[in-house]
Amino acid sequence: MSTPPETGTASVQKRSAPTAWPADQQAISASLEKKLARPIKVIRPPAFSIAAVSSGLRTLAQYSDLLYTLGLFRLSVRYKQSALGWTWAALQPLGLMGIYTIIFTRVTTIATGGIPYPVFVFSGLLPWIFFSSTISNAVNGLVLYPNLLTKMYFPREIIPLSYLFASFTDFCITSLILGSLMLYYKVSLSWHLLYAIPIVVMLAGFAAAIALFFSALQVHFRDVGLAMPFLLQVWMFTVPVVYSLEAIPVRLRTLYLLDPVAGLIDSFRRVVIDGTAPDFRTLTFSGAIVIVCLPLAYAFFKSSEATMADLI
Repeated sequence: MSTPPETGTASVQKRSAPTAWPADQQAISASLEKKLARPIKVIRPPAFSIAAVSSGLRTLAQYSDLLYTLGLFRLSVRYKQSALGWTWAALQPLGLMGIYTIIFTRVTTIATGGIPYPVFVFSGLLPWIFFSSTISNAVNGLVLYPNLLTKMYFPREIIPLSYLFASFTDFCITSLILGSLMLYYKVSLSWHLLYAIPIVVMLAGFAAAIALFFSALQVHFRDVGLAMPFLLQVWMFTVPVVYSLEAIPVRLRTLYLLDPVAGLIDSFRRVVIDGTAPDFRTLTFSGAIVIVCLPLAYAFFKSSEATMADLI
């Protein structure tokens, strides 16, 4: 008599048996064991469809505990065995702030509207580092852990999104430093600071879109991971981080703001250190681009998910 096929639950239990797995696999396995009643996932042939977005989000919601667990894991290993520990989250923006302050106050001059340049440049570096570090880390996330993709099923987008979680934590830490700088230089706060919340949410959404798209592309073409650091360096000087939006000629400003990151960083600086309302036209346009790009990038990622284990 033939034995009946194993259920999805038994299959998960069998795969979680090895004890010599890396920490990433152990974290995912432990989270999977908490919800053994999850339905079996049938991986179908790749297909680009917006309908895949809704089904993917429902599945992602079922694995929200795994996203949380892996996000905490990113934080625990990022500064592990580091003498300075969490201080590294502040050293990068502070170091860049010092370099740019010397260059743009001693060598040349940048108009800041009366705001001390250290506060001015730090308020631009803060959202930019959040955005760029998410992308630079997430792009290589899938190819760094091939065993995760070949030995068990979970929504693959959890891996790049976990880096977004870690970068946001660093963003919160460095926000305290920006607040300290504003107190030191006597830059007052206003209620317009509340606009920073939707601005950061939109920036996180666009970072997630870029991370999902390029991490899926990296599985097929490893050139993406090699080129990304250079592209981010160039990108930084095309957005108002070390200079203000007013430095861009008026005739080119509309074209310049086609990049939503430029509009979001300028809006963040306006509401935080200028204490004024954002340009709602620019903010609405940037938000519209994010709303369009995020579902498309997610749909592309889900269409690539079926073949990731074969190519990794």
